[in-house]
Amino acid sequence: MCGITGFWGDSNAPGELVLRMTDQIRARGPDDVGTWLDPVNNLAIGQRRLSILDLSPAGHQPMTSPCGRYVLVYNGEIYNHIDIRVELDSKLSSYQWRGHSDTETLLAALSYWGIESALPRLNGMFAFALWDLNKKTLTLARDRLGEKPLYYGYCGNTFIFGSELKALKVHPK
Repeated sequence: MCGITGFWGDSNAPGELVLRMTDQIRARGPDDVGTWLDPVNNLAIGQRRLSILDLSPAGHQPMTSPCGRYVLVYNGEIYNHIDIRVELDSKLSSYQWRGHSDTETLLAALSYWGIESALPRLNGMFAFALWDLNKKTLTLARDRLGEKPLYYGYCGNTFIFGSELKALKVHPK
C-alpha cells in the first residue's frame, strides 16, 4: 500500500516532525520508513514502504536520482514499468539501475523525459511528490483516476501533504 507525507514551509525540528507524520501512516507501509530534509528550503518529505516489487533496500525511499537533482516519494504501482525500463535502456545505454523497483523506474522516467512527458507514459495507480533541487519546485501528481489518495493544503505559509489526513493533523499548523 505505502504512504507519503511532507511539508514545505516554516517548521521547527522538521526531521522529528516528518517522522511523526510518517508514523501516523505506519499501517500503509510496515516494511520501511524514510525521510529526507532540505533545511535550506524548509522542505521535509517522508515515506512508509510496503515492499512488493523489489524487496531489497534498493527500493528504499525517499529516492534520489543518480544526478542528484530529484528526490521522490511514491505510493502505488506502475504496471508498465518494465516496458518503460526497456525504453529508457535503449536511450540511456550507460544507465546503472540500482534495483528492480518501479520507484526507480518512475524516477528515471521523470528525470529523463520530464514530468509532463513522463506522466502520459505511466499505466498504473500512483501518487507521488517530486522535489527538484535545481528549480526548487515540489510537484505532486496522481494517476488519472485518483486511485491512490493524496491530501494537501496550506496552513499559513506552509504547504502540507500526505496519503492520509491523520498524517497532516500531526503538523502543528
